[in-house]
Amino acid sequence: MDTSAGAVVGKPAGHSIGFNLALIAVGVAIAGLALAYGIDAMGRSAHAPTPLPGTVSQMLGSTQLNVPAAWFATPEVPSSGGFAKQLDLALNLPLGPGGALRKVDLTLTQRSRVRPSAMLLDGVYLHQFMPQQLSGPVGLVGKPLSAADGYAGETVWYDPLASSPFVAKCDAPVTGGQPGQCLRSVYLGPGIAAIYSFPDDVLDNWRRFDAEMHPLLTEIGAL
Repeated sequence: MDTSAGAVVGKPAGHSIGFNLALIAVGVAIAGLALAYGIDAMGRSAHAPTPLPGTVSQMLGSTQLNVPAAWFATPEVPSSGGFAKQLDLALNLPLGPGGALRKVDLTLTQRSRVRPSAMLLDGVYLHQFMPQQLSGPVGLVGKPLSAADGYAGETVWYDPLASSPFVAKCDAPVTGGQPGQCLRSVYLGPGIAAIYSFPDDVLDNWRRFDAEMHPLLTEIGAL
């Protein structure tokens, strides 16, 4: 009788020990995961750029951009820490004749929303070119686009020698004495594209365009 009773009592005790060991193992695993996530978060925090005073932090896709508040195109500057589909900025750069300042409007957005101008050159513009060729900025070829295809008064200027060429599509001036306006789109860092809008006299300094822009884009984390 006593031996039988002891056997019955021993089973719950063994079960309890096994259950406790399982709980301990689960607790250790959870603690390990928490530590791993904590280390990962600390690593991400350490590598994330710290916004400087006077800058606005915005997430564009998976990239944090720290943009000077003075660069925003409108007085309504977004609050730091937000998520954006696009950022509309305006910069004054010495890209006009003789280094004169010109306003360059810059829209930063997700790559999925933009086709680069260099890609449009072969995929779209080439099929809309008129036969004549225009003279203009040194190093660029100017080809007017067919009015029948909805491009009346528009000209594409491009570098014919580069494998990844400078390409801009420009409208004719709306009124006399006013410059035409050009559009150019490019891919920047991972997941980010830029759309530039600028007066057509900037084309005379097209070789300096990216040299002026890239340090600024690098500064805010877009390159």
